[in-house]
Amino acid sequence: MIRALTLFLCLIGTAALSESMKLAVTTSFHNSGLSDVLLPVLLEETGLEVQLLIVGTGQALRLGRAGDVDAILVHSRADEDVFVAEGFAPYRREIMYNDFVFIGPSSDPAGIANAASIEQVLNRIAIEKALFVSRGDDSGTHKKERALWQAAALDTETFGAWYKAVGSGMGASLNTASALNAYILADRASWLNFRNKSDLKLLSSRHPELFNQYAYLPINPDKHPHVNVEASQLFENWLTSSRSEHLINAHRINDEALFVFNASK
Repeated sequence: MIRALTLFLCLIGTAALSESMKLAVTTSFHNSGLSDVLLPVLLEETGLEVQLLIVGTGQALRLGRAGDVDAILVHSRADEDVFVAEGFAPYRREIMYNDFVFIGPSSDPAGIANAASIEQVLNRIAIEKALFVSRGDDSGTHKKERALWQAAALDTETFGAWYKAVGSGMGASLNTASALNAYILADRASWLNFRNKSDLKLLSSRHPELFNQYAYLPINPDKHPHVNVEASQLFENWLTSSRSEHLINAHRINDEALFVFNASK
């Protein structure tokens, strides 16, 4: 069994834990502060300790394929469907959503704030050759960004030095964009919780293509018999409960919701 995390020990002292599991989650789930809201309540109410492996979606899927975790919580529908089709998860269950947003310098040199579509947003950045920070880490956000460039008929392989793939998580990538005063695609929750905004501001959002669904995928014991099915199911039951719904929807910054619960009961 995995030992309790220091955070949880501080919260509950010497209280005994009845169960534990490993969960691979996206950096946005952690950077948004939502894990700090949910997991202590989960532990108190169910005795379930969740050890987080905080990685991009691509790495979370690799951990799931290797059987190194009991479940994953990610946001890349096409990759999730492949994961299920390959038998590594018996199903995917939608939990919550938010959206992606385009962040950039307040001066907006590429003029994306008044762009009518995502295609216009990206074409204006490319034409201006405005500094753009890409996560470049095979995360769900990076996968979305690549898909958006492709849909706009733009090939990132042909871009010059203005396009900077940093290979980092969301927080570190936002810090780089802040330091360079560059454009970046981020999930709304990470942006709202990001403190080093400097001269950056939210410039473009609410386009249908920017919808961002998060899903829970338990690892299939037929592939990896050692996974903790009982703990994974306990967590899923709690995560889709009315209690979790309230906590997720109530998690706000400046009175703006970071996620919207949409799990089927």
